[in-house]
Amino acid sequence: MGIKAALPSYELGLYALVVLCAVVYSGHDVFETSRESMNRKTFRENIRPGWHYFGRKMDTADFEWAMWFTSFRNFILFALSGHILFGKICAMTAPQHRSVIYMVYGVAAVLGTMGGTYLMIILAHCLVLYTVALVKQKWLCFVAGLCSLASFKVEPFSTWQNGFVTGTFDLQDVLFYGGTGFSIMRCMSFALENCERKEGNFSIFALLKYNFYLPFFFFGPIMTFDRFHDQVHVSDLQRKQNEMWYIRLHALVHLAAIAAVDVFFHFFYILTIPSDMKFVHRLSDWALAGLAYSNLVYDWVKAAVMFGVINTIARLDHLDPPQPPKCITMLYVFAETHFDRGINDWLCKYVYDYIGEDHNNILKELLATISTFAVTTLWLGPCEIVYIWSVCNCFGLNFELWVQKFFQLQPFAGLEAKMSEAMSRRIRGFFGAANFWAIVLYNILALNSLDFAIIVAQRILLAGFPLSTLSIWFITYCGVQLIKERERILAILEEKEGKEKGE
Repeated sequence: MGIKAALPSYELGLYALVVLCAVVYSGHDVFETSRESMNRKTFRENIRPGWHYFGRKMDTADFEWAMWFTSFRNFILFALSGHILFGKICAMTAPQHRSVIYMVYGVAAVLGTMGGTYLMIILAHCLVLYTVALVKQKWLCFVAGLCSLASFKVEPFSTWQNGFVTGTFDLQDVLFYGGTGFSIMRCMSFALENCERKEGNFSIFALLKYNFYLPFFFFGPIMTFDRFHDQVHVSDLQRKQNEMWYIRLHALVHLAAIAAVDVFFHFFYILTIPSDMKFVHRLSDWALAGLAYSNLVYDWVKAAVMFGVINTIARLDHLDPPQPPKCITMLYVFAETHFDRGINDWLCKYVYDYIGEDHNNILKELLATISTFAVTTLWLGPCEIVYIWSVCNCFGLNFELWVQKFFQLQPFAGLEAKMSEAMSRRIRGFFGAANFWAIVLYNILALNSLDFAIIVAQRILLAGFPLSTLSIWFITYCGVQLIKERERILAILEEKEGKEKGE
């Protein structure tokens, strides 16, 4: 079936109406649940005073969001504003040296925020991995990089290194593990790209300029070294037509998203409710489904906003950073599922695509996915919930290929060839709907808890069968068809643009 297979407009209109009604109905259930549980004793820790004049309290269960946009908002704005100011002055006066200014400012910011000991730890790991990179053996670079990463993710080495850093502010652990983790991944990218260089080696100065670019240092995203090195050393800084207009537009969208999340948390306590299993058991099937789905949507919004703000600053520096993650609503295949496009690009380039090649061979794909999720498990920090998450998503990615290969056999391939493209798209849509909920269930266990994921699965698949199960499946099918329609329109537009450029 081609991606351009079309469905009648009245059918798509019906699908859109079904999805809209389902979202409103489920959202109303979550809203009523939040309103009724506002003063619940078990929620007092996370449901804090909010808009008194509306009689609403606020869900503050997400520590990172609260820190970034309340307690440490002014410090973050100050540091990034300084980066923009110095970067702009350098771009106007000495654009050929802007990468040096970025590095000096980044080192100064890290030193002022985390102290000299933390900076020395980072520099020590950079020096070790740079030395290994000079050997130009990929396997050795991987082993050294993963060992270095493990020293920040596995006990007792993690606590031992963290113990050298003095300070007691609330965001210290987040900055410590964020900065060290991303630094090691950047050093590994540098080492692997140095192995690809046929003559000579990149200097350690190039590694330090790459690693200490402040907007990417603590929270990412990761740009692979080859892309960063090529872009940051462009001295002829020219903007594309309407580029500044798009940068301003994206900045306004991110500000609007931050405000929308703040409003949302006053009416929907989607992060706090799953923490009370006794209360969750009393929810309706629709409220549970909406709660699970909205948790994933929120996590995407958080990633999109954080990476979007950082990417806006990177674009002001004339860089082309990794795009924000694809919206969870638009995902119905495991191959496109990610919440950090920078890490995803890194893993695809150095592990997944390198081992899996064209991803058609079942054994190579199995080895590629196991290797990819092994690195991901180490990156996230080995623990029981991460192991379960990795196994589930690894299985999902492989199962997609197994099903694809199975239905390419006879008589299934012959039957699909006899169908119209529209009917083939409808059948594939039902499989996509099942896949969508597999993605949701496999990921909420990491975002919330294993117990919450089990309850959602039991209620939707077992206790709610057949009414809730089939109705949610059909609604999801309608959503998948709308996603496919969007993909069809984008494919047609891309083909049209390609023909115009060719002419």
